[in-house]
Amino acid sequence: MATGKTQQDLDFDVLVVGGGPVGMLLAAELRISRVRAVVLERLPERTPHSKAFGLHARSLESLDRRGLVDRFRDGARSWNNGHFAGLDEWVDFSALDSAHAYALLSEQTRTERLLEERAAEVGTEIRRGHEVTAIRQDADGVEADVTGPDGAYTLRAGYVVGCDGGRSLVRREAGIVFPGTGGRVTARLGDVILADRENAPMGMERTERGLLFCVPLDDTYHRVSTFDFQAEREPGADLTLDELTASLREIWGSDLGARDPRWLSVFTDSACQAERYREGRILLAGDAAHTHFPVGGQGVNLGLQDAFNLGWKLAAAVHGWAPEGLLDSYDGERQAPARKVLANTRAQIALMNPDPYVTPLRELFTDLMRRDQVNRYLAEMLSGVTVRYGIDGPAHPMLGDFARDLELRTEDGVRTLPGYLKRGTGVLLDLTGRPEIAQVYEKWGAGVSWAGRVRHVRAACAAEPELSGLLVRPDGYVAWAADRELPEAELRESLGTALSTWFGTV
Repeated sequence: MATGKTQQDLDFDVLVVGGGPVGMLLAAELRISRVRAVVLERLPERTPHSKAFGLHARSLESLDRRGLVDRFRDGARSWNNGHFAGLDEWVDFSALDSAHAYALLSEQTRTERLLEERAAEVGTEIRRGHEVTAIRQDADGVEADVTGPDGAYTLRAGYVVGCDGGRSLVRREAGIVFPGTGGRVTARLGDVILADRENAPMGMERTERGLLFCVPLDDTYHRVSTFDFQAEREPGADLTLDELTASLREIWGSDLGARDPRWLSVFTDSACQAERYREGRILLAGDAAHTHFPVGGQGVNLGLQDAFNLGWKLAAAVHGWAPEGLLDSYDGERQAPARKVLANTRAQIALMNPDPYVTPLRELFTDLMRRDQVNRYLAEMLSGVTVRYGIDGPAHPMLGDFARDLELRTEDGVRTLPGYLKRGTGVLLDLTGRPEIAQVYEKWGAGVSWAGRVRHVRAACAAEPELSGLLVRPDGYVAWAADRELPEAELRESLGTALSTWFGTV
């Protein structure tokens, strides 16, 4: 259906469909880059229930680079250990090389609330109770049919991003295939009162009939989850308390007096990933792009990293300075991390299988986890700190990696690198005062200036005495790095190429 609107009189630049944590963060990232974004969320109110509970190191590092980490830490508990496949040996997050070497207890509903507050602070329009029912795109934009409290209407925007979950309408409307593996494990979850809480286990327990996960949520309620490896459950039907208690008796031998549920849910170990994250002007992020079994606390964190990666690139496309291939690099960079998460969650499910034949493998794996190198490998994998993007440029150990919290001495005093990324722009660190760095930044090639897209910072860094310069993308990843011995001509060429590759030539 044509609206007669041109690209100059769009209703919004970007429609974000889905108001969960990923959608709210993405909208906030777009707004700090002066993009007109609206969040369309079908639920009239934020759900009070949370499948996800934790934020890992890479998410906390990224939030720190927007000046947000303190509001997430305020009043929240953190812990240094986490489980892998419910094994007896725990993963030690304190071994991570990170300023946030821990996991933070932040229920999904709390994370969503804090990110919604952030989105509102920076001027995002949030429409709750507005459900997108159809999407069409053409060469100049996207139209969405929406049903709201006051009736149906149509919006036109330059782009739409589906953050609308595993059953994403946006993904279906875009015709993007969602291949994967079907569910063979049935998980039944209940937030319930346990009359027999004294005999309730703490954490995950494995029996020959399945697994039980049980933790207190507060002084009254427990989160109880049973994992049934024997019988597949027909999808679609709601979980009942009777079904949950029957599963408890089957797996644990007692229903622990479970009663008064405030939330019941059922899910499986199905794992799927979108064949691509972009179809023209339609993009996907979070669970709309990838779903997996919620073990290891990785799902929300994976989606938040999608938002950090996509936000500044989509803003560049909206403002017209995105170099060729920049928006496509979102798909190119975020597919691999999702594949790895799907693989490790499948591996954990295999280790959790109650079949006695799996027990020797669990014992072997537990023994391996007592070795520091193995334990650290798993900690890095679960927390996402090993994500590194394949970025072209002069060979350097920092290239493509997440920029560390470097302490910088400037004219204004001592500051850290995260403080320069709060506005969502890139940062060019000039650490030796080589004049060619400033010259390339100010004018290179056809005379393009990157002011406003990249902040040029002159500083000294005692921790990296050999480092001459560093170009950090808005999402915190290193796009260019050079040591002192890099010849002038090579520095000029490589820095100019990096700036134009990531920050445009117009």
